[in-house]
Amino acid sequence: MVSTANSRAMSNLEYDLLTALQNKAEAVKAYDTYIKDAQDMGSEPCANLFQQLKQSDMEQAQELRRHLQEVMQKGKM
Repeated sequence: MVSTANSRAMSNLEYDLLTALQNKAEAVKAYDTYIKDAQDMGSEPCANLFQQLKQSDMEQAQELRRHLQEVMQKGKM
């Protein structure tokens, strides 16, 4: 558990969820570049694949956010 001398700053679970959420957010941002690159090359199948992957990561990020909110409010799920 990440903590200070007198108070709990963040539990390992909160940290893990926050880190996973950050990774998903970075991936979602990167997909915009990948989609543009595929479109620039005239590869709509690849652009569509990256769009699907982006959508999936966005949904997973929302789920991570819900879990993080609950853990931060209740201390656990």
